[in-house]
Amino acid sequence: MKWVLLMLVVCYAVPLHGLTKIVSARPKAVNIGAVFTFNSLIGKVIKVATDAAVEDVNASPSILNTTTLRIIMHDTKFNGFMSIMEPLHFMESETVAIIGPQRSTTARVVAHVATELKVPILSFSATDPTMSPLQFPFFIRTAHNDLFQMAAIADIVQFYGWREVVAIYGDDDYGRNGVASLGDRLAEKRCRISYKAALPPRPTRENITDLLIKVALSESRIIVIHASFIWGLELFNVAQNLGMMSTGYVWIATNWLSTIIDTDSPLPLDTINNIQGVIALRPHTPNSIMKQNFVQRWRNLTHVGLSTYGLYAYDTVWLLAQAIEDFFQKGGNVSFSKNPILSELVGGNLHLDALKVFDGGKMFLESILQVDRIGLTGRMKFNRDRNLVNPEFDVLNVIGTGYRTIGYWSNHLGLSVVPADERQSTSFSGQKLHSVVWPGQTTKVPRGWVFSNNGRHLRIGVPNRYRSEEVVSVKSNGMITGFCVDVFTAALNLLPYAVPFELVAFGNGHDNPSNSELVRLITTGVYDAGVGDITIITERTKMADFTQPYVESGLVVVAPVRKLGSSAMAFLRPFTPQMWLITAASFLIVGAVIWCLEHKHNDAFRGPPCRQFITTFWFSFSTLFFSHRETTTSSLGRIVLIIWLFVVLIINSSYTASLTSILTVHQLSSPIKGIETLQANHDPIGYPKGSFVRDYLVHELNIHESRLVPLSSPEEYDKALRDGPGKGGVAAVVDERAYIELFLSNRCISA
Repeated sequence: MKWVLLMLVVCYAVPLHGLTKIVSARPKAVNIGAVFTFNSLIGKVIKVATDAAVEDVNASPSILNTTTLRIIMHDTKFNGFMSIMEPLHFMESETVAIIGPQRSTTARVVAHVATELKVPILSFSATDPTMSPLQFPFFIRTAHNDLFQMAAIADIVQFYGWREVVAIYGDDDYGRNGVASLGDRLAEKRCRISYKAALPPRPTRENITDLLIKVALSESRIIVIHASFIWGLELFNVAQNLGMMSTGYVWIATNWLSTIIDTDSPLPLDTINNIQGVIALRPHTPNSIMKQNFVQRWRNLTHVGLSTYGLYAYDTVWLLAQAIEDFFQKGGNVSFSKNPILSELVGGNLHLDALKVFDGGKMFLESILQVDRIGLTGRMKFNRDRNLVNPEFDVLNVIGTGYRTIGYWSNHLGLSVVPADERQSTSFSGQKLHSVVWPGQTTKVPRGWVFSNNGRHLRIGVPNRYRSEEVVSVKSNGMITGFCVDVFTAALNLLPYAVPFELVAFGNGHDNPSNSELVRLITTGVYDAGVGDITIITERTKMADFTQPYVESGLVVVAPVRKLGSSAMAFLRPFTPQMWLITAASFLIVGAVIWCLEHKHNDAFRGPPCRQFITTFWFSFSTLFFSHRETTTSSLGRIVLIIWLFVVLIINSSYTASLTSILTVHQLSSPIKGIETLQANHDPIGYPKGSFVRDYLVHELNIHESRLVPLSSPEEYDKALRDGPGKGGVAAVVDERAYIELFLSNRCISA
């Protein structure tokens, strides 16, 4: 018993000793650095939210236990150089992570150093979409990527049917990369940025005025502003003075404007008047009891308004606290060592050798990426691309002294008037956005473009064909006429505004050009539109939009015909030889059936065999004229006779009608009855050169291409049909209905 007790004591002592070692490995405090500008618009919010989060973390008994979370904040004072140097200063001390920097331009530089020293960088304001985890593995974005914000703007542009936008942005990495992402998202919707208007990072009012004058001269009236807090409102002030906040304009602002409205609300009256009708985006944060309690608490902490940056700052601190707890539970240890590369710089005035490598940085990074919690901003969890899951934005419309939420955008569900987190529990009507009050106090959706004073004329491509001059004709003097041009001109005359354009011939006039190539050139920007005999087919609809067809379309077959004149034997033509044989056989069969049913009981069908044969034949033949004298006595015989007389009536009526038609109407005949005949035989088939008809015959009807003969003009049609297959011509020509009608309007092909 003594030995058993001793073994139990030893067995329980080992894990207790290990647990004691783990607990003792936890430091009394963990240092986190924070770098931002205290007096900036979002810096005022970040500082208060961070302090509140640290207080809550250290007061919570469910996390960190005896370890104190300490966040050391440094003010960069609007200085980009300080935004880079302050994080380096933190890396000299035992700091396990850094919150910041505030701007994407400086975050890119700091992220390079953080990767080398294995210190995670967490930022909720550096939302540059090009900062990928492959290039910056220790950079973690704790707010939504600007890529999703640009996707939301692209969906809004597509929803209202606009095609081109003007992008105004700051000429730095953050502005350029954001607008590049916008261009990519618009391209997916078959839209584009027609003009990229870049401003210096700190523009003057003169810079803004010069730029907006150029924007006003452009065609597009859809203007997207990816601005900074420094000059965004100044731009709207200049736009108001230039009359660009009037009816017809559309202004879409990224989340910088909603941040200003939330932080500095209520805005001065002059400022709010300058942004009437603007559409703005804001990261969506779902309503929750936790968020409502924090909003109530915020009013007691500061007089500054609470923006989404404050919510993300609070959640970022809690995310770090949970990651630190997980790090310690996995046996992580807060220790730092010298970087062997930086050790070579000993003795320099910069003291770069003082920068330390976080030994547990990789493990701590994994703990951060594995966090899955519900915070003030919703679910805090990273996907494989290190983006927060479920990106969603509010779509705001500035009206009166505030704003109205007109809808929501989510990455998976697009635009909606119901938030994504509420669609499961409420009835969803499918409506995309509520009505908007646009600049100029109008609810009518702006057209989105005007003809600029310095804009170029629309280049309208017209196929220059050798055939069918009635449809489109290019004269020797360069003048383009024809039915299609007349329809286009008549449509333009119905518009309430002038459309400057020029018709440009496509083709040399000797060979029929490919209409598919003309449509492709429209997509590449060589032509703005196309006018002419361009048939709507599936391949072309994938490249461009078409108007409603104004001419009946469809493929038809034209073939030579043979005249059938009257002759002495014309009375035989109503029925074919097979029909004559079937009719004669029917007479004999019916006569035989009547004889079988009547000769035993009816004296009229009895007698010598010769008499019975003559009687039967005469009875059957006389029914053709309903003049038979023999009577039937049996019930079956009468039934057969009634049916046969009805058949005879149909035969007489059909014969009479056909013979009348033959003798009174001009008869035409052709061996080609339709496309089925062409598929069955092996005769050559003509088709218009350069047309889609060839591909249709080969791929859809499985006609061998060796049978197809390209023809370029109506004259070649005429000659090939008259010659026929025996003399090097064709058996038929397959073409579109409109061309065949023009071809036959002054030609009659007969053989």
